[in-house]
Amino acid sequence: MIRMRTRLVVLQVIVMAVLAVLSLRLWQVQVVRGQELVTRATETRTRSVIVPAVRGQILDSSGRPLVRNQTSLVVSIDRTGLIRMPEQGVPVLRKLGEVLGEPVKQLQKRITPCGPGVSKPCWTGSPYQPIPVEERADTREALQILERQEEFPGVSAEVQSVRQYPGGKAGAQMLGYLQPVTAAELEKREGLKAAFSGVDLVGRDGLEYIYDDELRGKAGLRRVQVDRMGKAIGVEEQVAPVSGDTLVTSIDARVQTLAEEALQHAMKNAPKADGAAAVVLEPKTGRVLALASAPGYDPAVWAGGISDRGYQRLLSDSTGKPLVSRALNGMFAPGSTFKVSSVTSMLRAGYPLNGTYDCPGAVMVGDRAFHNFHGIGLGTMNLHTALVKSCDTIFYSAGYAQWLKDGGLNPKKTPKEVFANTAKAFGFGKPTGIDLPGESAGRIPDRAWKKNMWAQTSGNSCRRAKTGYPEVADKSRAEFLKRLANENCLEGFLLRAGDSANFSIGQGDVLVTPLQLARAYAALVSDGKLRSPRIGWATVRPDGALVRRIDVPVVGELPLSKKERLYIKDALSDVPSDGTAAGAFAGFPMDKVRIGGKTGTAEVWGKEDTSWFASFAPTNDPHFVVVVMVSQGGMGASTAAPAAREIYEGIFGFGKHGKPALPGGRPVSKLPKIAADGTVTDGTVTDGTVTDGTVTEGTVAGKTGTRTTVVDSTGEGGTGKDTTGEGVTEAGG
Repeated sequence: MIRMRTRLVVLQVIVMAVLAVLSLRLWQVQVVRGQELVTRATETRTRSVIVPAVRGQILDSSGRPLVRNQTSLVVSIDRTGLIRMPEQGVPVLRKLGEVLGEPVKQLQKRITPCGPGVSKPCWTGSPYQPIPVEERADTREALQILERQEEFPGVSAEVQSVRQYPGGKAGAQMLGYLQPVTAAELEKREGLKAAFSGVDLVGRDGLEYIYDDELRGKAGLRRVQVDRMGKAIGVEEQVAPVSGDTLVTSIDARVQTLAEEALQHAMKNAPKADGAAAVVLEPKTGRVLALASAPGYDPAVWAGGISDRGYQRLLSDSTGKPLVSRALNGMFAPGSTFKVSSVTSMLRAGYPLNGTYDCPGAVMVGDRAFHNFHGIGLGTMNLHTALVKSCDTIFYSAGYAQWLKDGGLNPKKTPKEVFANTAKAFGFGKPTGIDLPGESAGRIPDRAWKKNMWAQTSGNSCRRAKTGYPEVADKSRAEFLKRLANENCLEGFLLRAGDSANFSIGQGDVLVTPLQLARAYAALVSDGKLRSPRIGWATVRPDGALVRRIDVPVVGELPLSKKERLYIKDALSDVPSDGTAAGAFAGFPMDKVRIGGKTGTAEVWGKEDTSWFASFAPTNDPHFVVVVMVSQGGMGASTAAPAAREIYEGIFGFGKHGKPALPGGRPVSKLPKIAADGTVTDGTVTDGTVTDGTVTEGTVAGKTGTRTTVVDSTGEGGTGKDTTGEGVTEAGG
């Protein structure tokens, strides 16, 4: 009993002590530190929020958008903050995954930095940059995140602009794409680190890369007051972003579409065709009106990141390497389109302009017979007819004769190499310098090239001369390759007679790009000046003020007099009516617009021929140069020439087109005027208004143009604007 009473007393003492402690603590909280805790409870903090600048549009020559912006709700994750949370932020990712309908593992992959052993999807940008995991979130998803910010620390949902491509696949390789800034880029690219906002994307290829500085703009800053739960309660300071400049190009969207469609039809009509390209230039200025490559791809695949599998598809042989621009990077034997250089070589070697030449069915070059097409002799003719009828044997003989004059297999100390040097003067063998990255140089196989190539390949040639080619099933082919390897091992540094003969008709080791050929023809049919083509025409501020015009530099001059140029041009003017392209242009209204040009059919061992057509129109005063190439397309007259005809018919409004793509049959000559509200007043564009990136047709104040309104990343209304691929090489047979 006494023990029970003692326990009760002890318990009472403990209870009283606890109550005393609680009372003391309550007194301290309410009286002593009351004001301090009240202040802390209502305390706000300031956070700095980067406001991305609206990236500049890319417009065609009339003001039509080739690349524009569309506002979108973007959900991003601050990975640096996330990994410092309990369980490295997995509970937050789990809740976010429930909102976005995406598995946690997928979100983890999206925010994991790319590196060795880490396959896409992964994060290619800076580790300190917010990582977008959903670029097209709906309003419901965004509100769930913003209204319950305490459950989503490190997660943001903001209105941002994303790239939109109205033309779909049209010109995808030319336009390029955007990707996050990498840490390596911040160090390498001069000026980028100082201007980097932390949320920027940069151009990775095409025009987006070349004009990245102008297009990117300058990010703004917003200092936001937040409560202890992280909810925004006010804006303390705001510096508005500066939108990037608009890039106006010389591309005509209508002509670009014509070129894309013509390539698709050409490849469909040539069952084995595996790629094609079309270039349309304005010869007098050197500006690019269209640059098309097939197969193409939809640049929207880059939005939100691309998987490893998707990226490999863009570079896969099985899909035709759609990321690679065949117009810019594809190197192919040019066939007879190259004869404009060879005729010039003959003139520089002393052959008379008005002389006559024999065109037999075959000629002996050394100890080997080189044949005309189908071995048909065409009799005696002048150089005009040699181009119109495409006589090979005249050029074989001239190329062989110049090789002998240079000393043949034992060359003189300073051989003239007239054919090779003339080709270089036409701009072949080096990049044109166009305002696009990664351009291929082509190849002019002179004597120096032969020596350099032998130095690089003689080891393998000598090894193959011994081992042969056991992996080649065709025994005769394997034996031929072994003999060739032995020959290259012993004498691969020598320029042989056959090499010079093949060179003269654009075969053998000579390779050009479609752009190089178009540039050469543009110089030939205009003023003889060799220009470095340009796609960019001008940059314009968001308020419509002109920043700068982009000039087209003259980089050389053809080795021809005006009389000689006109002679060759007149000969080419007869090819579509009386020469090798007559069948392709049968029924074309030459009385209204006369077309000039040259077909080319280049042999490729083990494949179908490469089909070419290089052309210009109208012949009396050329406004357009059109070059079409179809890999494995067969004869130039059967595939490339009909595709070029289709482009011309669309430009001038003949045949099924009815309405000309370019009224008056001339390229646009004046820059479109972009008003402060985004209205284009000097274009031929149908007027419209863009709201959140959606175009609605309509007429605004009787003007003709495109009005564009975007919502900036602060959510406020504002007036805005709205590859490296691997080269494709084909050697002629």
